[in-house]
Formats: sequence, C-alpha cells, structure tokens
Amino acid sequence: MSLLARLSALIVFIFAVVAASACGGSGPETTGAGIQVVATTTQIGALTRAVAGEGVALTVLLSAGADAHDYEPSPLAAKKIAAARVILRNGLGLDDWLDSTIEGSGTKGTVVTVTDDIELRVGDGEPDPHVWHSPANAKSMVDNIVTALSEADPEHASAFAQNGDAYKKTLDETDAEIRRLIDQIPSENRRVVTNHDALGYFFDRYGIVFIGAIIPSASKDAQPSAKELAELQDLIETQGVKAILAEKEVDPKVARELAEDTGVRIVEGLYADSLGEKGSGAETVDGMLLANARKIAEALR
Repeated sequence: MSLLARLSALIVFIFAVVAASACGGSGPETTGAGIQVVATTTQIGALTRAVAGEGVALTVLLSAGADAHDYEPSPLAAKKIAAARVILRNGLGLDDWLDSTIEGSGTKGTVVTVTDDIELRVGDGEPDPHVWHSPANAKSMVDNIVTALSEADPEHASAFAQNGDAYKKTLDETDAEIRRLIDQIPSENRRVVTNHDALGYFFDRYGIVFIGAIIPSASKDAQPSAKELAELQDLIETQGVKAILAEKEVDPKVARELAEDTGVRIVEGLYADSLGEKGSGAETVDGMLLANARKIAEALR
C-alpha cells in the first residue's frame, strides 16, 4: 500500500474513533470476559463462543441476517478491531472490507483466516466462501479457532481444546442426523434450484443435485434476465426439479413466481449467509445446519 493510501486509511480510522468517542457510536456488542477477540461473521462468532465459552471478550461484527458482502464497520467496530488481541475472519472474499479497517487501526492483533486448510469449491474462478454448510468444514474452522485462541491465551489453552473437541463431537452428531434425514429422500427427488448459489458445500456433502440458481451472480442484489429465467424454467421441467430453495436473507419474490409458473414447491426461510436470531434454534452452526436439513428433507420427500 502506498504512503498516501496508508495516510488516508489512518485519517478515516481517526475520524471513526473520534466519532465513536463523541457520541457513543453504534455497532456490535461485546460479551464475555478475557482477551479481546473480534469475529467477522455470525458463523465464526458462534464457533468461537463454542470454543471459548464466556472465557474471551468476543465481539461479532455482523448481526444475524446482515449481508457480509455489503457490511461497513461502524466507528465502534473500528475501535474493537484496534483493541483486539485476535481477529478471526472468513477470508475468501466474504469480508474483504476488514482489510482497510485493520490497516487504518494499526491494531497489534493477530489476524487469523479460519477457513485455511479447507478444500474449497470453486465457481467462475472464485472460491466459494460458504464453507460452514458442511460439518466437516466447520470442524476445521473450530481447530483453527482453538489454535488461534490458545496461542493468544496459553493459560486457557486446555479449556479451549476441550471445548473444541466437545463441539466437534456435536458437529459429528449433526452430520449423522442430516444424513439420516437425506437418506429418506428418494434419489430421483434430490434435484433443486436455489435463490442464490450459497449451499453448494451442503449439496456436495449430502448428494443433492444443484440444477441452477435464480440469481446468476455472486451478488444477492443482481437480477436475472427474462432469458435466464426462461432457461431456468426449462431446466426445472426437464431435470425433474422437486423444490426451489429460497434463502431467508434474499427477497423470495422471483422464486415464488418461478415456483408458481412451474408448479414446483418452494421452501422459504433457509439460512445461507447468516445464522438465525437468538432463540430461533439456528443461532449455532449445528442448529442452522439441522434447521435447513429438516426443511429440505420435508420438501423433497
């Protein structure tokens, strides 16, 4: 980064901190006590809490239902990043907005990409960042979080490791339950269209055939053309698609119209880019995976 760019980032950060100090700012809350840890997404936040319990002061930047692609750190979030001992990120293009804030803050915290060492799906030449939709990948994320926290706080390393092992067992149990649900679906019924291409890791792991997505790009704000919708309608009819899956975070209007035109069942309210609100049963990674699996299995049986 050039000197001018560095100075610009620093000026932006200083103004953010001043604003936060002057008016209290708005942004994410911190829970727990211990070393300061920042997690970018709801999934990383939930996995970190499973590993650490209340043993770290955890700030999760994104709230349930927020779009990671469009997120801009608030002044309070900038202060949390500056003070963090550990910053846990997804990487893979999902939280690139973090880079400029880290640069401007001058934080001494260790930045850890928790998706390292995961075998990635690639679409249109870009890695698919939605790795948490496979329990096996979520276990790898847990391992990376355990390592990061243990290096930052060696005194509590054994507790982090024990909690991590316990949660990986929970993920194994979740994996087995999902397989039981999917095994009840006739193989010829396991063909779906989605609102947005975000569930590929889930489909790959459990043998569900992805026929296409209504939104034909990485951006959830993109709109399909009439030609693309006509082609997708033809695929639904010729490929024997049994359900259109609509994410909770994406407007289902077009998916509903397509379902009506084709006579195919629509399944709404799936969690794709975010975990659920507190009390939804999908505020943990295992809870989210099971909530999605149950809806999908019910629709395809």
